[in-house]
Amino acid sequence: MEFLKIAVVTQARATSTRLPAKVLLEAGGRTYLEHHVDRLRRTGLPVIVATTTNSNDDPIVELSERAGIPYFRGSEDDVLSRFAGAAREYGLDGIVRVTSDCPLIDPEIVASGVERWRAEGDESVYLSNCLERTHPRGMDYEVFSAARLFEADERATLPADREHVTPYLHQNRPGDIRLVSLPWSGGGSQYRLTLDTEDDRQLLHALIEDFAADKLNCAELVALLDTQPELATLNAHIEQKKLGE
Repeated sequence: MEFLKIAVVTQARATSTRLPAKVLLEAGGRTYLEHHVDRLRRTGLPVIVATTTNSNDDPIVELSERAGIPYFRGSEDDVLSRFAGAAREYGLDGIVRVTSDCPLIDPEIVASGVERWRAEGDESVYLSNCLERTHPRGMDYEVFSAARLFEADERATLPADREHVTPYLHQNRPGDIRLVSLPWSGGGSQYRLTLDTEDDRQLLHALIEDFAADKLNCAELVALLDTQPELATLNAHIEQKKLGE
């Protein structure tokens, strides 16, 4: 499937409940959204910010325009329709879904997943590294075809399916979708490198400001946290939100 147009689509909004406007906060002189997009651009794929029509997200659009990042504005709550709209707007055949609260996502891990998805040569394949938790949180990605995304957008009715984009693909229709999991053997699944709470922000800020974490890959980040356990304790108590919360 080498000819297919594939892009990374990342969802971003300013009205997050636990840490409002989190992706616009800064570390190392740059917003977390800029760190996130810069790392994803190293995959060699286009990166599209899928934000909302809410005026609260105007700053995300303004940042995207200043940085030359393509963007799409859609529903705040119906994120599935937002992704489908972005895929149509940019004529995509395949989508790499990530979330913008992952400022240290490893581009090599994402790129290897896309390469494997292309090699499968089957639009019914849903591929991800988070079907089972083996990476640190903050490294998650999903790859699937636009055709299956559009089908989900037409048929999914459960609020959780529409809010979280992909459950309809990998949970509700397993007979029609072939699941491919790419686990990680490098350890660190207990660590949180995602930005959802103030404690997460404190960890990421320290990692970027004091250890140049924006230059490190996943294995190097895991090794750093292994040798700096006091850092990992900053957000070790945070519970990840579950579907529907």
